[in-house]
Amino acid sequence: MSPRALLFDCDNTLVLSEDIAFEGCALLVNEILEKNDISDRYNGPGLLKDFVGQNFRGMMVSLQKKYNITLTEETMANYVDRELATVTELLKQKAEPCPGVVPILSELAKEPYILAVVSSSALPRVVASLHKTSIDQYFGDRVYSAATSLPKPTSKPDPAVYLHACEKLGVSPSECVAFEDSRSGATAAKNAGIPLIGYVGAYETKEEQDKMKKVLTEDCGAIVVMNHWNEFPQALEQVSKSVASAASDKVERSRY
Repeated sequence: MSPRALLFDCDNTLVLSEDIAFEGCALLVNEILEKNDISDRYNGPGLLKDFVGQNFRGMMVSLQKKYNITLTEETMANYVDRELATVTELLKQKAEPCPGVVPILSELAKEPYILAVVSSSALPRVVASLHKTSIDQYFGDRVYSAATSLPKPTSKPDPAVYLHACEKLGVSPSECVAFEDSRSGATAAKNAGIPLIGYVGAYETKEEQDKMKKVLTEDCGAIVVMNHWNEFPQALEQVSKSVASAASDKVERSRY
């Protein structure tokens, strides 16, 4: 049973953008901590480790809980605007595609799949990443942002952006396959009822890859996890067989 739609996370799944984005975010997070008389400071990698998979608004919500501080909605909105401008400019300069993803997208464009991007990040940031890496041509306007596309901004692991994308694309969650690299993103896909393929190729060490592979499979229900995009054909075939088998079992059980 082949899926109708393939839904890709952007950051560190299609585009190597997380390190770049968190470099910019760290500057603003440290400003928040300083203004609240908190001595801790973050660099990009440290921020990525603590808040991977969250957009900046979600990051500030988590930061308030972690440090027991309160930011007004006006303050949060101001930081969101500043973060978006800072990170978008950096991505326009530095973003690169994940290794091996461009040939895969080029081949998929020849097939009858609906290709879409489903991200927690703000739409201008996602668009900048896709444009800089020249993969925007494969998605058209099928780019959905939890921070920008929804009536109420949210962040993965809330499944709202996935459900929104399915509605806009005219497909059911069971007709899709999602591609995610983080716990929060994978949890969002799982909670939306979308079969999941994990991707760990953007993690720098084998230890990090193995740890995330375990999270994606055992905690988030990924059917298969890719180390590199050249594993895509086999991964998609495995998911298709798994979904078909589950559907067959459901029909068989309904007979009794």
